Amino acid sequence: MACMVSRSGREFQRYDNQGRRQVVGCIPYRFKNGSDGSIGDELEVLVITSQKGQGMMFPKGGWELDESVEEAASRESLEEAGVLGHVEDELGKWNFLSKRYGTFYEGYMFPLLVTEQLDLWPEKHVRQRIWMSVEEAKDACRHWWMKEALDILVGRLTSAQQQKEDNDVLSCSLS
Repeated sequence: MACMVSRSGREFQRYDNQGRRQVVGCIPYRFKNGSDGSIGDELEVLVITSQKGQGMMFPKGGWELDESVEEAASRESLEEAGVLGHVEDELGKWNFLSKRYGTFYEGYMFPLLVTEQLDLWPEKHVRQRIWMSVEEAKDACRHWWMKEALDILVGRLTSAQQQKEDNDVLSCSLS
């Protein structure tokens, strides 16, 4: 069982060589089930409310000294959104200005293919989570860099799906 308390404090936070705090986030995603119970090809992403109630975003937070970047991404998804899954290859790295603190941050984003959604999680009482279509998430998400990461994820998944379809056609023609 995972720890059910969010980490807090900044004493173990990572900073880059320019003094920017390093943060890590995930885009939790799944494929919507079809009416027959099979897994479909319609992509859904999970967004959460900010703690201050100022819009929607994907789970993200500080990358700490005692964890890998992938471990930090997984931890943030558990703490903030209550989901577990497989952290996939990095979507990218962005430098952005924190409106709250007026400082620059370095942010890394990863896809998280969700395998489990928990009923109880550390920030259940301070955040809401909502599964949305990609278009709904683009409209709702308040951070430009997270929207860019979502575009990269969609491109990656679309390319993988097209490659699978091409391989299926090729294997059928060889049979």
